[in-house]
Amino acid sequence: MTRTTSLAALITTALITAPMALAADLTVTVQGIEKPQGTIMLGLFDAATYEDAGSIQGANLKVEGDQVSVTFEGLEPGEYAVKLYHDVNDDGEMDTNPFGMPTEPFAFSNDARGRFGPAKWDAAKFEVSADGTTHTITMN
Repeated sequence: MTRTTSLAALITTALITAPMALAADLTVTVQGIEKPQGTIMLGLFDAATYEDAGSIQGANLKVEGDQVSVTFEGLEPGEYAVKLYHDVNDDGEMDTNPFGMPTEPFAFSNDARGRFGPAKWDAAKFEVSADGTTHTITMN
C-alpha cells in the first residue's frame, strides 16, 4: 500500500510540475517610437495563428516615451512572431490611406518587412527558449 501511494504521489507531482517546467517567459521591447502618445497594439502569434486575425496573446501598451516593454509569461517554448502598430491617435484602429496603406507606424518581430502586406511567418518568427527570451523590435 505504501509503495502504491508513493507511486501515485510521484506521478501526481510529475503531472503538476511538468507544465511548469515547460513554461517560458518572453519579454518584447519596442523601440524607436517617434511620438510619445497613444498606444502600441501588440499581438503574439504562433505558426497556426499568424495568418489569421487572432493572436494567442496580446497587449495594449501606453506610450509615454521612445520605448515600451511587455512580458508574456508561461509560454510553451517554440516559435513565435509579433505584429504591432502604434495607435497614435488612440482610436482603436490602424489608420490607412484611401489605398489601404497604413498611415500609423507598424512593425513585425525580427524587424521583418512585408511586401504589399504583412511580413511573412518565415521572416518574422523567432525562438522562445525554455530559459526565457528577450526580443527587441524597432518601429518602422
